Order: sequence, then C-alpha cells, then structure tokens
Amino acid sequence: LYLTFSFMEQMHDEFNVTYITFGGHVELEKYKFLYFAIMFTAYILILCSNSTIVCLIWIKKSLHEPMYVFIAALLLNSVVFSTNIYPKLLMDFLSERQITTHSLCRFQGIIYYSLTGSEFFLLASMAYDRYVSISKPLQYHTIMRKTTVTVLLVLAWLLPACQLVPSAVFSNNSQICSFTLNGIFCNNAISKLYCATPKTYYLMYGVFILFNTVFLPLLFIMFTYTKIFIICYRSCREVRKKAAQTCLPHLLVLISFTCLCSYDIIIARLEIDLSQNTRFIMTLQVVLYHPLFNPIVYGLKMKEISQHLRRLFCHRVLCVKTDVGSAVISFVIQVQRPDFSTV
Repeated sequence: LYLTFSFMEQMHDEFNVTYITFGGHVELEKYKFLYFAIMFTAYILILCSNSTIVCLIWIKKSLHEPMYVFIAALLLNSVVFSTNIYPKLLMDFLSERQITTHSLCRFQGIIYYSLTGSEFFLLASMAYDRYVSISKPLQYHTIMRKTTVTVLLVLAWLLPACQLVPSAVFSNNSQICSFTLNGIFCNNAISKLYCATPKTYYLMYGVFILFNTVFLPLLFIMFTYTKIFIICYRSCREVRKKAAQTCLPHLLVLISFTCLCSYDIIIARLEIDLSQNTRFIMTLQVVLYHPLFNPIVYGLKMKEISQHLRRLFCHRVLCVKTDVGSAVISFVIQVQRPDFSTV
C-alpha cells in the first residue's frame, strides 16, 4: 500500500509540473541552424578565452597579486554566467518546443541575477584595490592581504545570492496566470507571469535588490575612481601612466556591463514596448557581448597579462613549427637515403 501510494503521489507531482514557453524567439524554424552555429561558436570562444587567462593567472606566480586574482574571479564569473544560459539556449534552438519547468526557470533567473550582482561587487573590489595601490602604495601589501582578498571574493558571490533567496521562496507558492515568457531565457520578465497579488511585491523587492547589488557598488566605484583621478591630477606623470594602464580596462568593462544591464532593468522591468526583433537582438547582446569583451580587454590592455599571452602563443607556434620542420627533414632524409638491399 505504501509503495502504491508513493507511486500515485509521484505520478500526481509529475502531471502537475508547470511548464513555461519561451516566446521571444524570432523565425526560429527558418534560422535555427544559423542561430545554433553562431551561439555555439560564441560559447566555445567564451570558454576558451576566459579559461586561458584564468589558467595563466593561476600558473604564473608573478600574477599572484590581488588585482589579477580579482580579474580571474571576474572571468570565472563570466564562464559560469554563460554556462547558465548557453546550454539551454542551444537546446532550444534545435527543439520543436522551447519550454522549461517553472522551478528550473526560477533557478536560472536566480543564478542569472546572482552572478550579475557578483559582477558589480567584483568591480567594486577591483576599484578599491586600485585605490589602495595608488593612494597608499607603501601600505598596499599590508591592507590587501590574502585574507582581505578572500573576504572580498566570498562577499561578492554570497551577498547577491543571499538577497535573492526570499524572492525564490516567495515565488515558489505563487500562482501563475500566464505561461508564455516574452524572452529566450528566464529573467525578471517571469514576474509578469504571476497573478496580480505578487506583482507589487516583485516591484518593491526588485527595487531593493537593484539598490543593494547595482546602485551601491556603482556609487562606491564612482567615489573611488574620483579619488584616484584627484590623486593622479596632483601626482607626477609616472603615477598617471600607472593609473591609466590599470584603471582603464576596469572602467571599460564597467561601462559596457552597466549599459547592457540597463537594458534588462529599463526594458524588462518597466515593461517598455519593443518589437520582438529588437528585444531578441538586445537579449542576445546581453549574453554574447560582455563575456567575450572581458577577456579581450584584460588580455590586450593589461600589460602583464598580454606579455604572458604573447609568450604562450609564440611558444606554441614555435613548437608547432619545430615539429613540422623535424617531420619534413626526417621525410626528406628517408627519401634520399639509398636502398642497398637491391644491390
């Protein structure tokens, strides 16, 4: 009887799963293989480029500095962010129906916004690191100890996730009135699917999370970089050059990421009407542009990282050329060697 009851309960839960349809795709039947090829190539490039720099920082002892540790954490954050979106998105491109369960959709949305908040906290930590390096160079290693860096990294990943837990608990028992999500993955557009009662809660709690995970880190970053610019203005040319080399990549990443996040905040949250094509293109830019932009900026603009990358790739190319040359020489020697067995 117990087994029968358990089986019936399991079947009941299985048949009561709530499915959500992604309604943001544009002409998927016509261009699904093109979409898949572009996004699959982008995903491989994101994994390879970000992982290469992370491994380089891990291997090279000269890069075991707080600034490079924060860069590695930022790139690792991009890899996890992309892995949260791309596998499901690639499967949807080749599937007949673009659906997901309500629980998986909530999980994807929580990871999406948790990692987005972590990005801002990591950028704030990097701004603080640059401020200490430029304003207090003699006390830098005393202030930015290994313990300090570890605490900043843990807080950057834990604080946004902890703030999203109440929203996840509340939405678990919320009633859904619509089952079509106007997007290609789960973001805050899921709040539009719930009935009238939770919408006010989502708006108020969304503003609370937005203030804590976006506005506060941005204000802190603006404050620290303002102090850095004042110090550089009053300092010598060498200090200004050092600040430009280390702070410019962080500012470029911050500006690009803030601009992309503003789409998600303004368009999706404020329910501004856009054509489906425009919304689709803007959504792809959010998941495509920034994870590829980070390794390009830090790989080209950070002097130490770019030098190590050049050495790495030059060494690989030299090894390949040496192997090919050795094989060609061996082949020529074997061809020109006389065969005395026929004499």
